Amino acid sequence: MNRKEWYLEYEIQINRPGLLGDISSLLGMLSINIISINGVDDGRRGLLLLVKSEEQIARLESILATMETIKVTKIREPKLRDKLAVRHGRYIQRDADDKKTFRFIRDELGLLVDFMAELFKQEGHKLIGIRGMPRVGKTESVVAASVCASKKWLFVSSTLLKQTIRNQLIKDEYSSNNIFILDGIVSTQRADERHWQLVREIMRLPAVKVIEHPDIFVQNSEYSLEDFDYIIELRDNPEQEITYEVIQKNNFFSDSGFGGFDY
Repeated sequence: MNRKEWYLEYEIQINRPGLLGDISSLLGMLSINIISINGVDDGRRGLLLLVKSEEQIARLESILATMETIKVTKIREPKLRDKLAVRHGRYIQRDADDKKTFRFIRDELGLLVDFMAELFKQEGHKLIGIRGMPRVGKTESVVAASVCASKKWLFVSSTLLKQTIRNQLIKDEYSSNNIFILDGIVSTQRADERHWQLVREIMRLPAVKVIEHPDIFVQNSEYSLEDFDYIIELRDNPEQEITYEVIQKNNFFSDSGFGGFDY
């Protein structure tokens, strides 16, 4: 019988020595294997489990409900956020109103790269937007995630090193295994119709597309934010406002180009 992963999360009510050992012993008696354990929030612990049947989970849930030392907060088949929470020790922040918007700060680049890498590994069409101010780490995160996912990345439009606006791809680049990266500002304000024809072709490919500055992209194209599967926001700190006024004042389209992974 194939084993199945489950996610268990509980909040500690009475923190006493040996609590984790008791829960581990309980899982062992129920023949449930522990894949990994980590604290995922203040006073909370998350476990990735491997079970043979849902009957084991039902027994576990009924026993844990009688324990006064813990309170079960989640017991379900693991979502991507659950797996990353156990791996990194904290949950990815998600917008309360827009569930497809995820927020990161620059200190969480490792978590962001891991999150995007998992998305990049999934097959089929996926449209991802990434918002953020200059030099916050947007492009470097996308490239690093592509490497982690063992995918090739292609800049369709970009301000990395020098301004890039591509009007065609070579045959081998039309691959669903590639990550296509577009800069929404460059594509909408500097590209011609040949570039947009290429963008439309890429959009039809069953591949991952990452668009920096998605708000500018949708303002000047036939696409909308509803077309995006995920929106990622990256800030230097939680209070930083994402605005395009600074970019415009600093002459974003200077012919001198930009070095490093600024945008």
